[in-house]
Amino acid sequence: MRIAQRITTPILFFILAVLSMSCRPGLKSDLPVTQLTVDQSKVWVEVANTEPTRMAGLMFRKDLGSDVGMLFVFSDSQQRAFWMKNTLIPLSIAYMNEKGAVENILEMPPQTEQSFMSAGPAKFALEMNAGWFSKHGVKPGDVIEGVSEAPQAKE
Repeated sequence: MRIAQRITTPILFFILAVLSMSCRPGLKSDLPVTQLTVDQSKVWVEVANTEPTRMAGLMFRKDLGSDVGMLFVFSDSQQRAFWMKNTLIPLSIAYMNEKGAVENILEMPPQTEQSFMSAGPAKFALEMNAGWFSKHGVKPGDVIEGVSEAPQAKE
């Protein structure tokens, strides 16, 4: 019994350490995860980089952590439109060009089929809790670091 205990105790600590490193507060899916820097704030984002994951987005989520969001990655830059059908929480969206520069930021109320358009061609879109960008002083022209290192679009 003592030998088994000496072997299993370090193994359990190792497993717990690995699990705690992979956990990110507020992330609730099996999507790839990456960290971005937005106006000196670190945020963890789930990456929606396929058509099905971009279509589902944050639908049916009841909450979103304070510094977590979802990054939508597209294979090209063009004018984009998002809606909030089946999305239960209010969100802010920042549309960005291929370099991560913010084109425009919009506030999106929950459960609406209204279209929220990018101001111009966008390769990325970042959704955060409503008001997050204004709270952190993010405005058009600011660059969100890390978007080009995120997993690329899979078409």
